[in-house]
Amino acid sequence: MSPLFIPLAIVYIVLCVGLIVIVLMQKKRQAGLGAGLAGGAATGSSGGSFYDKNKSNTLEGKLEKYTKLGGALFFALSMVLGLLA
Repeated sequence: MSPLFIPLAIVYIVLCVGLIVIVLMQKKRQAGLGAGLAGGAATGSSGGSFYDKNKSNTLEGKLEKYTKLGGALFFALSMVLGLLA
């Protein structure tokens, strides 16, 4: 066992708890897969709405971004801890 294993394992546990909290804070999406495939075809406008253009400035957009970043860190840290074990 490497001397880095224990500190990385602690960071890993904190990251796991953080991801759980972030995912639970997000709003549920009831639209399902069909709405994602339709895209803007249902509305007829290709420009998108004001909300779609400024989604990254909202809390929901930030939580989505943090979820993606946390997922990538979770994956990378899982691989590193697997190699160190």
